[in-house]
Amino acid sequence: MTRVMIVLGSGNVYLYFMLGGHTAEMLSYTSVLACKYQPRLYVIAATDSMSEQKVLDLENKCATKFNIKRIPRAREVKQSYASSIFSTLVSCLFAFPIVTIFRAKLILCNGPGTCIPICFVAILLHILRIHSTLIIFVESICRTKTLSLSGKILYYTRLVDVIVQWPELKTKYPRSIYLGLLS
Repeated sequence: MTRVMIVLGSGNVYLYFMLGGHTAEMLSYTSVLACKYQPRLYVIAATDSMSEQKVLDLENKCATKFNIKRIPRAREVKQSYASSIFSTLVSCLFAFPIVTIFRAKLILCNGPGTCIPICFVAILLHILRIHSTLIIFVESICRTKTLSLSGKILYYTRLVDVIVQWPELKTKYPRSIYLGLLS
C-alpha cells in the first residue's frame, strides 16, 4: 500500500477566472495516479471550496480510499511577505498533525503557498529521522521564465525534487527536472 499525499490549492487565476489554475493542473496529474495509489490524502486551503468538489468529482470515478484535510493558507493573495511569516507558521501548526499521522511516501504538490507548510513539516520529520517522504514539486505550466515563490523556496532547500515544464527554467535552475509539458 502506497500512501500518497496530494497538496491542492487554488491560485488566484483559478479562483477568479475558473480557467483551470493550480487545482486543475494537479488533478490532471493525479487522475493518472488516482485509482492506482491509495490511500490518498488531499490537502486543501481552508478557504478553498472549489478544489474539494473537483477532488470529489475525480474520486467518484474510483472506489478507492481517500481523505480531504484543510489547513489555513500560508499566504493570501496580495498579503505582504512580512505578515505571511506568521500565517505560514500557523499553517505549519495545522499541517504538523496531518503529515505526522498520515506519513505519506510521496507528497505531490505545485504552485500555491499551501504546499510550503506541508513540505516543511515533511522535511522536518526527515531531518529528525522520524519519517522520510519523497517530495515532488511540479511548477505550474504558467511559469515560463522564473519559478514561483513556492518553487524558489523549495528549490533552494535542496530537499525537494522540482519539476519544470519549460526548457528555459531548466537552464536557469539546473537542479530542476525538465519533463516537457505535463498538462
